[in-house]
Amino acid sequence: MTLRDREITGILLLNLGGPDSLKAVKPFLYNLFSDREIIRLGPSFLQRPIAWLISSLRSNKTEHMYKTIGGKSPIRDITEAQAKALEKSLNSSHDFKIYIGMLYWHPFIADTVDKVLDEGIKRLIVLTLYPHYSKATTGSAITEFKRVIRGRDINVQYIEQWYDFPPYIDSLAELVYRGISEFDINDIHVLFSAHSLPETFIKEGDPYVDHVKATIKEIMRRFSRDPYNISGLHWHLAFQSKSGPVKWLQPATDETIIKLAKTGVKNVFVVPISFVSDHIETLYEIDILYKELAAEHGVTLKRCHSLNTSEKFIAALKELVLSKIT
Repeated sequence: MTLRDREITGILLLNLGGPDSLKAVKPFLYNLFSDREIIRLGPSFLQRPIAWLISSLRSNKTEHMYKTIGGKSPIRDITEAQAKALEKSLNSSHDFKIYIGMLYWHPFIADTVDKVLDEGIKRLIVLTLYPHYSKATTGSAITEFKRVIRGRDINVQYIEQWYDFPPYIDSLAELVYRGISEFDINDIHVLFSAHSLPETFIKEGDPYVDHVKATIKEIMRRFSRDPYNISGLHWHLAFQSKSGPVKWLQPATDETIIKLAKTGVKNVFVVPISFVSDHIETLYEIDILYKELAAEHGVTLKRCHSLNTSEKFIAALKELVLSKIT
């Protein structure tokens, strides 16, 4: 029996994507900087030429970063593993087929949509893997999806934000607690590190920062109850991974680490709050750069494990999908 012979619900997981080899770094960067939803590089007719220039100038440095974490981004492998785990969990009681679509590298959203339609899927749930909505992430991915799906015969539902979804909060709280339990609870500062955005996005009404703060609030609320019963935890919010000449969100994660060190803090536990899988921002930026920076200032820095395919996180994704099934 083929997919066309069965009533299959398709699930499309949307993510950013990442270079799958060192040769892919430069074209990946070009695709990234060509997207005016993320950053506007001069007038529209100059966006692509400037993107080509930036990708050319940055490719060598970025290739070096990827070399230190295995020669490629792990994001495709992890997203595929998440899809496989989610499909297995869902198909214990329903009939689903999980697909993945990336915005800036293979498998591209357009190619995945063609596959979905070729396999005869008539109902599709589009689930962003960005819990916190921003036009630069979910907004850009959904825009691309709608562009390629326009005029196609398929019923589509969207899950575009889930920053305060209780099962997601539970999955994240479990990992944070597991990490801070290695320290004296009174001698640890938790640093929630979110991917930065240009400040203009927030001034124009982007809800990203509000969503991130709401997630942190819900984690603290979860900690106040059984089985954790934690109160008075020292925590901070900062932003990482800025690039380009515009003004980005503050405070920066590296600057916050230095500031904490100057106040006498000796232990910092970093939680990559806006990420659901490992990639260069966690494996290189936090695990290498920030850890070395912290050590230079007398601080022990450890990172929270990423959600990746943790059991509770896959269960949270399952509940998100089932919330769309009537």
